[in-house]
Amino acid sequence: MIARVRAGEPEAYAELVRAHTGIALRAARALGAGADAEDVVQQAFVKAYCTLGRFREGAAFKPWLLAIVANEARNTVRTAARQRTLAGREAAFAEAEPLIPESADPAVATLETERRAALLSALEQLSEEHRLVVTYRYLLEMNESETAEALGWPRGTVKSRLTRALRKLGRLLPDLQPGEGGAGSA
Repeated sequence: MIARVRAGEPEAYAELVRAHTGIALRAARALGAGADAEDVVQQAFVKAYCTLGRFREGAAFKPWLLAIVANEARNTVRTAARQRTLAGREAAFAEAEPLIPESADPAVATLETERRAALLSALEQLSEEHRLVVTYRYLLEMNESETAEALGWPRGTVKSRLTRALRKLGRLLPDLQPGEGGAGSA
């Protein structure tokens, strides 16, 4: 596909954009871009297109693109007049992908909402490196190799930071055990 884009086929890049827009938006929102997520993603696609000459032949496009999205999101958050609140991030991320079906039992839905709020609050307490590795690995559902490539870290660094981050999350969320609260548990 990249070869087709480099050969000047505009439809090939349009296919890449269509295939990766959803995950790019989720990444931008999860990394704090909030209401600016669409702008972040659009700018990331423009930068990706302009720097396609630096894309390493045979590499996976998704981690490369998500690294660009992460940089754009960081820049947007840094230059924002005011920092987004946890509630704003949660609302923006919740809009990206419905987590609880409308037909769910209201008690289960309430429990899931409370658990999600607790998890997002705990993520806010992590260092940026730990928050990034957890976000990429679990919220964006990237495997270890993709996470390492997107963050520009060796796999060993991803493993060690992920282990430390999960240990800290476990201390911050002692009552939040995997499997509690039904099928949609994180």
